Amino acid sequence: MRINCIIIEDEPLALERTKSYILKLPELNLLATFDNATDALLFLRTTAVDLVFLDIHLGELSGIQLLEAASQKFEVIITTAYDEFALKGFELNVADYLLKPFTFERFLKAVEKVQSHLTKAHSGKPKSHLFIRTEYRLEKINISDILYIEGMRDYRRIHLQQGKRIMTLMTFRELEQELPAELVCRVHKSWMISIDKIDFIEKDRIKIKDLLIPVSDSYRKPFFDRITKG
Repeated sequence: MRINCIIIEDEPLALERTKSYILKLPELNLLATFDNATDALLFLRTTAVDLVFLDIHLGELSGIQLLEAASQKFEVIITTAYDEFALKGFELNVADYLLKPFTFERFLKAVEKVQSHLTKAHSGKPKSHLFIRTEYRLEKINISDILYIEGMRDYRRIHLQQGKRIMTLMTFRELEQELPAELVCRVHKSWMISIDKIDFIEKDRIKIKDLLIPVSDSYRKPFFDRITKG
């Protein structure tokens, strides 16, 4: 399996080290490198990527902020000299967390994790349900029942058919990792929608049931590409 990847790293020596490790593995296809998160985010909005090697400290926009803003799903291996972001990284479902300077052997283990994740994602039957953390329990929901997901400060409210609603502390990033992109997608920093529940689209608004949901500039292109290209 060929894995398309990019590096986001503002330290030249660290970038060259990661690049040299990637070039040793024929299964990795390096598409581009970036020394800032802003340019990388623009690239990610127009190009499909399987894996991102991501530094945390990147100037104006941090690696964590990039993950929270990205609209497409991809695997992430964090590469950093600092360990205080490890918990936040795993809250965002990163595949692995490499502390600099890391060896090729440690790098290889992280890549093998990603290969395992991607192989599972591309095999077997499409996911039909997921378990949502809510209050003190895990609640099973059918993906086909999702209408849309609304951001409410620290919470996400999942609106289901038959008027049922579930509140969860799961982030949009976590939900994007769990939900099939061809069925449920992000259209705004505060909204995800189920594509097959759309009644109509008018300018930059999506009608689902009695609600008009906005499509923001950041998510417009990937959203319209998805619905027009299938």
